[in-house]
Amino acid sequence: MGALVTLDLPADSPMLGLPWIITFGPLDEADEWEPVVCGPYERPHALALAEAVVSEEPLMAVVEPLLPAVSAAEIRDEITAARTAVCDTTEIDEIDLYGDYEETVDEEQDRLTEEERHAQPLTEPTEDELRAGFNRIAGMLTGKGI
Repeated sequence: MGALVTLDLPADSPMLGLPWIITFGPLDEADEWEPVVCGPYERPHALALAEAVVSEEPLMAVVEPLLPAVSAAEIRDEITAARTAVCDTTEIDEIDLYGDYEETVDEEQDRLTEEERHAQPLTEPTEDELRAGFNRIAGMLTGKGI
């Protein structure tokens, strides 16, 4: 069994509507190979695919939003914003990107209802569902709706 990592976003986050990618890589540091990046997908499809793959193999899957920047200036603005957010909260050499995993898991478990604790795995999307998602993403990327 592998590990799935993604952002914990509020239900109204505009990032939820962006295209998402999955990066698969080795779970064990001794295992060395180039990561495989797949997508873009709609977020529910990305999560379900990542879960299906890591449930059968000892891999790390990182599911993250894909920012459809349309210029170098827009990319620079995003980099500046990310750097500013980090500098505003803590010194760069004091950053712990992953936090205290056990503490986070315990807090999340405390917030879950009994039903959520026993949730079933996500259903892997069919090829037709994925292709329909690709079409929706293509429409979003070629329009000005982002």
